[in-house]
Amino acid sequence: MEEVQTVNRSVKPTHMKSYHVQYGGGLEGINVKQHSIPTAGKHEVLIRIHANSLSYRDINILDGNYPLPIKPDVIAVSDGAGEVVAIGDSVTHTKPGDRVAVQMFPLWLDGPFAWEYAPQIGGSLDGMLTEFAVVHEDAIVLIPDHLSYEEAATLPCAALTAWNSLTGGKPLQAGQTVLTLGSGSVSLFAMQFAKLFGARVIATTSSDAKAKRLKELGADDVINYRENPEWHKLVRELTNGHGVDQVVEVAGSTIEQSILSCAVGGQVNFIGRMGGESKPINLTTLFMTAAHVRPIAVGNRSQFIAMNKAIAVNKLHPVIDKVFHFDEAREAFSYLLAGGYFGKIVISHSAPHKVQ
Repeated sequence: MEEVQTVNRSVKPTHMKSYHVQYGGGLEGINVKQHSIPTAGKHEVLIRIHANSLSYRDINILDGNYPLPIKPDVIAVSDGAGEVVAIGDSVTHTKPGDRVAVQMFPLWLDGPFAWEYAPQIGGSLDGMLTEFAVVHEDAIVLIPDHLSYEEAATLPCAALTAWNSLTGGKPLQAGQTVLTLGSGSVSLFAMQFAKLFGARVIATTSSDAKAKRLKELGADDVINYRENPEWHKLVRELTNGHGVDQVVEVAGSTIEQSILSCAVGGQVNFIGRMGGESKPINLTTLFMTAAHVRPIAVGNRSQFIAMNKAIAVNKLHPVIDKVFHFDEAREAFSYLLAGGYFGKIVISHSAPHKVQ
């Protein structure tokens, strides 16, 4: 039996609850189950989860539309933050009492993505929508001191994806221009990070009410894409014909307009497919703009650590739309599926009505 170090307020319960989902099973496939609390192995840590957040990835899993493997009856959700309560005897990166978040791709520590890093939390590996979780010590990062657990739980998927977009290819420079699409979580984080870098942000959205909120968060210009379906033309006008240096493309179906919005040699960060089927890209358009289309697979542990440092130094706070209690997790999934939210949907394991 391996020696495990614990804090004085060591784990007293012997059982925990977790939420399981079935790939393609929809809301009806979400089930609560009880388990014995796991034990941390030699290089592992036991975390008491305090908060989770939901991502569009969770919709894809419920809909059976996710490209990576999902194991049957997987514990749901990639995003979680909590407190280390026990460690294995060979753990060196952390100690009991540390406040941590969990890396979605626990094997991806640094460098570009490769298929050997494909095992993912809440997919081929059990996720974070549980009261206690055991992960390898390399899978965790310390969270900024100024953030609550609810805020920190928003970082592993959406925030890291946005950070990787702006820093992992052509690093964003002060004075450059970024185009963000819509008011989803990745786009909101990208806007916040772009402003930290001293960049100009042009955002698109579907309503005047959301446009007002985007302006309040720092967007320099906002385009209503319902009123301006060929919004790339307005992007060109707003940049005096130059185009933008980076686009955070979250829809997929709008990728050609994103390319048309780019400056020569600009970068389109292709996040995923949130907007239905995409049309074939006109190769002449791609060639003439010399745009770089860069698919994004969240980010690695080194990027997570760098992002958290920037968040801490700038005292950045994530945008949270609504907080549900752990016992209301199904309602949180329903809220996610309904759409129309502005910011992250969070599940707290403490106060049902905690505000950010």
